[in-house]
Amino acid sequence: MSKDLLKSFQEAYRNLELLPLSQEKDLKQFRVEYGGDTIDELEQLVEDSPSNDGKIIFTGHRGCGKSTLLAEFSRNIHDRYFVVFFSIAETIEMSDVNHINILFAIGLNLMLEAEARQVNIPQSTKDALEKWFATRTRTEEKSIQAEATNENSIFKSISTKLKVDSTIRYEIKQEFERKVSELVAQLNIIAAAIQIAYKKDVLVIIDDLDKLDLSVVNTIYKDNIKALCLPGFRIIYTIPIAALRETALKPIIENETNDQVVVMPVLKLFPKGESRQPNAQPRQETFDILCEILQKRIQQELIEPQTAQKIALNSGGVLRELIRIANECCRICLRLIRRQPDEAVMINADILDQAINHIRNDFALPLGSAEYKILQTTYQNFKPEDPKAQEFLDLLHGLYVLEYRNNKNWYDVHPIVVELLRDEDLI
Repeated sequence: MSKDLLKSFQEAYRNLELLPLSQEKDLKQFRVEYGGDTIDELEQLVEDSPSNDGKIIFTGHRGCGKSTLLAEFSRNIHDRYFVVFFSIAETIEMSDVNHINILFAIGLNLMLEAEARQVNIPQSTKDALEKWFATRTRTEEKSIQAEATNENSIFKSISTKLKVDSTIRYEIKQEFERKVSELVAQLNIIAAAIQIAYKKDVLVIIDDLDKLDLSVVNTIYKDNIKALCLPGFRIIYTIPIAALRETALKPIIENETNDQVVVMPVLKLFPKGESRQPNAQPRQETFDILCEILQKRIQQELIEPQTAQKIALNSGGVLRELIRIANECCRICLRLIRRQPDEAVMINADILDQAINHIRNDFALPLGSAEYKILQTTYQNFKPEDPKAQEFLDLLHGLYVLEYRNNKNWYDVHPIVVELLRDEDLI
């Protein structure tokens, strides 16, 4: 077995993890210039808001690069604000997220960040906040003193418990479900203490809310958006793009946030309808970005240039799908190297066909006749019969359907899912 080849593919496989570029070292290694307009739009809303408590909703397809862009945005604006950027998925069990523990997590992460930066909050204020958090999470008074003598503070201890202990999450919900104003008042006390000590306004950015199931999102935002907008400081919330197609939800969000909604578009490979034409040529700027992303993660000698281009075309312009296809190709190659140690292995057309077939089968599993009908109509008309139908919203959320933007929004079917339609003789 060629150890060098095995190591090279193992490195490529690691480089193709489906994770955002949130760490500085990852950004330096893999960052490709894109999304500048979206960053500018976020910055404008944050900087030019008539008040210091504006709420922004940030949306886009799963895997279009929102998390990476938010991480970069938080770094860009770090010297002007006390920025707290955290993932709800790393803070609370995703199946148990609600508006109460989102607000509680904001307060907890404000205190964790203040500790990390050694913000000089008056000791009496800090003691009162520690006692408040300990009481609300049923943490023993002795535990506060014990934690203070260890590396972990009381806030780190509570953060760990919030993630793993469903009982604590239930108790917090019971405590504040009818007393949201008390919880928000405490958040404002924390933010005010930080702003006075740090001499900068607070900006909280919450990632991964867009990865929640649509039913959960609907409950959080439609029924409780007023509560989420109560804190007296700037907050950026994320939301799935499909949720903004809900007839009842969109106007509520726009009204409560003063229409401060920022959409990160999918990278558009083709103008509307051109991908159906013989010998269609993709938009060069988008194509170059996608190919550059692969070049930074896969050594040149491991992949045929034409195959890299086909991976880009099959991604539909969604960064997550680009990485997902390439990752599957590396998995196949790693198995081949072990099975045929004396053979030369690289990502070629045959490997890509196997990878796409595997992903296509994954796409096919949940589809029934109703979903196929919606996909067929969307492919033919660039929109469904009913863009508010739950089945369509689920397809949009699951990346079966991709939303693109010109002067008007339009939809297309994921390139790999198009093959499923052909298999069913629907196009």
